[in-house]
Amino acid sequence: MIGRHRAALFATSTMTGFGIASWITRTPAVRDELGASIEAMGFVLLGLSIGSMIGILGAGALVRRLGTRPLIVLGGALPVTGMLLVALLAPAQAAVGVWAGLFLIGFGSGVAEIGLNVEAAAVERQISRPVVPMLHACFSLGTVIGGAVGIALTAVGTPVLLHLLLATVVMAGLATFAATNLRPIPREAPTAAAAVAGDDVAAAAPRLRAVLTAQVLLIAVITLAMAFAEGAASDWLPLLMTTDHDTPEVTGSLVFTGFALAMFIGRSAGTPLVARFGRAPVIRVCAAVGVVGVLLVVVSPSPWLTAAAAGVWGLGIALGFPLAISAAGDHSTDGDRRVSVVATAGYIAFLAGPPALGFLGEHLGLQTAMLVPAALLVVALLAAPATRNRVVPAIPGRPVPAPTGSSD
Repeated sequence: MIGRHRAALFATSTMTGFGIASWITRTPAVRDELGASIEAMGFVLLGLSIGSMIGILGAGALVRRLGTRPLIVLGGALPVTGMLLVALLAPAQAAVGVWAGLFLIGFGSGVAEIGLNVEAAAVERQISRPVVPMLHACFSLGTVIGGAVGIALTAVGTPVLLHLLLATVVMAGLATFAATNLRPIPREAPTAAAAVAGDDVAAAAPRLRAVLTAQVLLIAVITLAMAFAEGAASDWLPLLMTTDHDTPEVTGSLVFTGFALAMFIGRSAGTPLVARFGRAPVIRVCAAVGVVGVLLVVVSPSPWLTAAAAGVWGLGIALGFPLAISAAGDHSTDGDRRVSVVATAGYIAFLAGPPALGFLGEHLGLQTAMLVPAALLVVALLAAPATRNRVVPAIPGRPVPAPTGSSD
């Protein structure tokens, strides 16, 4: 049962990455079809951000009332519908329709991502093995595949309509597989304070204060910084290559795919490092390498150095977000609530950051705008000790899980 359930979570995450990459590789083409400036394209991207923020901000309450399964299923259906709208309306130069399609993609992905991270953290507690890093590795795998397909189809001049229709079909297949294989995962009872509060709206503030410890807030800062850096690269690297370095559209897509491949390698191969050294040291190194990659992009005089720097950027930040989610979920009873809070901070940054960078990029240049994610990664490096592996106390009737790394 756990195996099928975990496969369903991984399929949904792969679908999300594939869909986002399919959109990103055609962003320059969609911009040209819409006749939009960088700033105007930022407003089109705002549809994705607004939808995601509404989905993310409402997901915590929905998880408590409905559970994670409805959110994950909804997170499969809505992005498929949104991608279909973008495919049909971008060639028709209907910017409002593209905005609406991105809104649906964002809203569906927002509720799904919170549900996926909460559920993956619960599975992690159940089996005492890392799951969240592989969940995010599947997202990166989806972006690599989607990016590679996008590059190939862009290189041969495939119309946006045909490309995104094919992406819609693939996404629908993955979403269907996930919906039919999700299974319930048992939870331990919440803490006494949360149990008394229940789901009463009037008790929401005290319940939230009980979860928002100093440690959780610092972990949220790390997810915010890592997600902002990931979102900045995902949304703006292709356009940075085509505008600041005057490269062909396919080159911009190739650089983004290289970034996604570096993320996938870091997430899939980095788990043994976490087991050996612990979360906090790994996050510190990740943040430092990420800062180096971003700064190289900022000062790069050539597209080739920018491409190499994008790989360093991706490799550096690969494990930051999933390890912060694991740290938030490292609690026997309040893990779901902690993950919901921390993931919300991260996904807001992931999707609200790119439009802000678009505004800065319009006035200062996209390379200069990338100083913002670099600064946030420095903050994440300083906050890394908050993710130290917790020693889980013995609970009657429950075996103590094996340590997942050093105590830092």
